[in-house]
Amino acid sequence: MAATELWRHPNPEGTQMWKFLQHVNSKYGLNLKGYPDLYRWSVDNVADFWGEVWHFVGIKSSRLYDEVLPKDAPMFPRPDFFAGARLNFAENLLFPANVEVDEKATAVITATEDESQLSETSWAELRDQVRRCSSALRAVGVKENSVVAGFVANHVQALVVLLSAAALGAIWTGISPDNGVSAVLDRLVQIKPQVLFADNATLYNGKEWSSKAKTLDIVEELKKHGLEQVVVIRALKNTETGLDDIRAKGVKAEEYDAFLSRSPSNARLEFAQLPPSHPLYVLYSSGTTGLPKAIVHTAAGTLLQHKKEHFLHCSLSPSSRMLYYTTTSWMMHHWSVSALACGSSLVLYSGSPFRPHGYLSLPKLLSSLRVTHFGTSAAYLTTLEANNVLPRDDLTLDLSNLEAIYSTAAPLPPSTFSFVYRAFPARINLASITGGTDIISLFGAPCPLLPVRVGEVQCAGLGMAIDVVDSASAPEDPQPVSPPDAPGDLVCVKPFPCQPLTFFGPDGDKKYRAAYFERFPGMWHHGDFVRRADPKTDGSGLVMLGRSDGVLKPAGVRFGSAEIYNILTRFFASEVEDAVCVGRRRPQDRDETVCLFVVMAEGKTFDEDMKKRIAETIRRELSPRHVPGVIEEAKGGVPKTGNGKKIEVAVKQILSGMDVKTNASVANPEALDWFREWAKKANEDLPN
Repeated sequence: MAATELWRHPNPEGTQMWKFLQHVNSKYGLNLKGYPDLYRWSVDNVADFWGEVWHFVGIKSSRLYDEVLPKDAPMFPRPDFFAGARLNFAENLLFPANVEVDEKATAVITATEDESQLSETSWAELRDQVRRCSSALRAVGVKENSVVAGFVANHVQALVVLLSAAALGAIWTGISPDNGVSAVLDRLVQIKPQVLFADNATLYNGKEWSSKAKTLDIVEELKKHGLEQVVVIRALKNTETGLDDIRAKGVKAEEYDAFLSRSPSNARLEFAQLPPSHPLYVLYSSGTTGLPKAIVHTAAGTLLQHKKEHFLHCSLSPSSRMLYYTTTSWMMHHWSVSALACGSSLVLYSGSPFRPHGYLSLPKLLSSLRVTHFGTSAAYLTTLEANNVLPRDDLTLDLSNLEAIYSTAAPLPPSTFSFVYRAFPARINLASITGGTDIISLFGAPCPLLPVRVGEVQCAGLGMAIDVVDSASAPEDPQPVSPPDAPGDLVCVKPFPCQPLTFFGPDGDKKYRAAYFERFPGMWHHGDFVRRADPKTDGSGLVMLGRSDGVLKPAGVRFGSAEIYNILTRFFASEVEDAVCVGRRRPQDRDETVCLFVVMAEGKTFDEDMKKRIAETIRRELSPRHVPGVIEEAKGGVPKTGNGKKIEVAVKQILSGMDVKTNASVANPEALDWFREWAKKANEDLPN
């Protein structure tokens, strides 16, 4: 049965996506009639497609490429897209191609929980700050391939440093100050930054948190690995910077404003002209065992993919304003700041999403700052749903500028799709999007030429040749799922420019191959469990079912944990705050048992009646085979990464009797300790 339609664009023929389709028709003598046709052309003609995107969305380069892609290029080793071109990522964001930008207009708004500290930065001011910061970085020895790191929140200074590093051809890596020292060092020791920018403090949930102690510990260790310079950003005016204590560690240290004053007034803003595959960012995998993998992303691949998504899929323009609720650690930060390349302005927000006005905090910000494109996590939207928060009904809010809401980090439950269209203006394009750190972008994207349907990602992004293969397939013989809308593993079968360059450090290519190309050699294996939408519709939609390494398969029946979470969100939102659902198969078990652990909302009690109601609802709404064999209260909470993703695999391994040594990317390791104790007791209770 086709999913309920919630939205269609009121004027699809006026969008850049439609204009691009007509451009392709005209140039190639085709008769593509809609998005499905355009998508098929894009994946059947990879080189032609990406070449057209380069020119249509506007990429500024000092030298054009010799060829888009070598003929019959494999996915691994990573092919060299746009060989021969020379460009700079920062130049494309500060001086966007194909659009007119008023240098006096606002480029960036920095906002926090403290409404009195809101600040605006014009395009001219942003360019000048990057001029000064890049000159100062050059003066302390930063050059191409140097590593510049940030232990910083989401504010304009972090953006300035990111762009300044990119202007010089240095590599940027950002880590949010809410991470612990071990988490930071597990990442930064691998890549050995030359310069570290660090906030002196952060404001979260109404409280000021000094970063001094953590910064000192980080500096002490990084000095052993080549750290030369620390720059402290006074994010909170009344908190000490700790500069003298940092200097006592044997490194140079300055406050941010003093560092920028190093730049002579006549220093020019210069952009290193670099090959397309030049390293731009290092992001980190969110795996729970071993060190996080340091993923190197390229300048042109990141730029072109983001601008394709922003300009074509999201319809961004100089009149747009993007607010993505994110930390600097998350790939969505990198994705959102690229909106500058469309001439759009940014709202950079740090703090709790529920301060200072409770559940209406972010909606009030959307209203007052006239945000057009708002991005957040599925968890935020389900929280609004659970508490029946309806910003559209608040007469003090003006959401007339809002055009789109983007949700990611987890599958958006079907009930939340419908809720968002009650809670926000019905004209918005609600898009559940999916991709990841691995590709710093999207496999599943918004689309102005397609409807929004309950529970579905609208489409695979242009040029992303995805497929769904049978999870039980042998590596050397991947089989398509049958029927076509059956669940399976998400793969990509043709090269795309935002493939990572490598993993940073020794054996980087070997680790890269193992991460994506060993499960099905020759195909990118993304690790998501998905199914295509009902073929009776246009067939473009995707339904996300969770991570493929966390697939549940009791009695051989495969389903995703998202199906269970959707039921909890729909029927128990006021009682269950969070949950984790995994499969357990210990050495002595003949089959897998589905185990569901719930975290109760404040003031609610977990008891036998609650357990029975959950089981009965799952049986009624899904099937008897979906009913967990274990339903318990997770008294230690749900383990998550620093970016808020549930760590299902580690829980599954612990319950199955495996020795799991987790790394510091677990934000709340005490939750895993609780599961270890629970598993130990469960095993002790087994009959002899």
